[in-house]
Amino acid sequence: MTKQEQNKQLVIASDIGGTHITAALVDVGNWQIINESATRYPVNSHADAKTILSAWAAPFNEVVANHPDISSPVIGIAMPGPFDYENGISLMRNQDKYDNLYGMDIRHELAERIGIDGANIRFINDAAAFLQGEVFAGKHNGHAKILGITLGTGLGSAIWEKGSNAVDADLWKTPYLDSNMEEHLVTRWFVRRTAQYGIKVTGLRELLQLRDQHAFVANILAEYSHHLLQFLAFFSEKEKTDKFIIGGNISRAWDIFRGFNPEEFARFDIRISQLGEDAALIGAAALFAS
Repeated sequence: MTKQEQNKQLVIASDIGGTHITAALVDVGNWQIINESATRYPVNSHADAKTILSAWAAPFNEVVANHPDISSPVIGIAMPGPFDYENGISLMRNQDKYDNLYGMDIRHELAERIGIDGANIRFINDAAAFLQGEVFAGKHNGHAKILGITLGTGLGSAIWEKGSNAVDADLWKTPYLDSNMEEHLVTRWFVRRTAQYGIKVTGLRELLQLRDQHAFVANILAEYSHHLLQFLAFFSEKEKTDKFIIGGNISRAWDIFRGFNPEEFARFDIRISQLGEDAALIGAAALFAS
């Protein structure tokens, strides 16, 4: 393989979160991240637009500067929603992040700051990128259809079907009990629920540290297990498949949640993410896979 052919397999991929941006080169020939290229920058999502865009552009410029042999860099970005992924327009508002980018042409703004053609930048929903990365790098693409769920500060949901890119299922706002699915499946639910017992935690990790001290912790975990089952059943019925890949920080406690309802969870074909944060990078890079 010539150097030019090798460079065509390299995509700069990025995952943008509420507090940081990660970027790295991905070899789409073998779905591997070039580890020495990875860079991570903090981002203040409540800052003004110019500050945010400069923070977003920084890791791309670093990767480009460190790999001058890549003559025409292409960039795939995993971006949280709401977002117009085809046109690169931010639609985030009242999401407690990036309000000051609302309505802006992010593709144009980044292309200008990085010094590349806007056509060389593509966007994908972050939950869809996670699922796509898991499917391709984990060699799950023999299936016809797979559903993805990410559990963390938000609830991500995505659908991958053979022959097409993964897409955002946008199920976070699905009505459930007194509000919606997201409000019962993310970090802030554990915070609120524990506060009802007069104890303050920042999330699931701190809650788990209290298991030996307080009997109510088991009640909270069992309740979460029930909510998760309800969401799996809803998503599975809606899309007519039982195949799931689940990721996000909360998924690390999967064995605990499954333990409360093992027979019910056994109704689904569930895989837990093996790639972690790398999944979204690989999924974003796949936007340029031939």
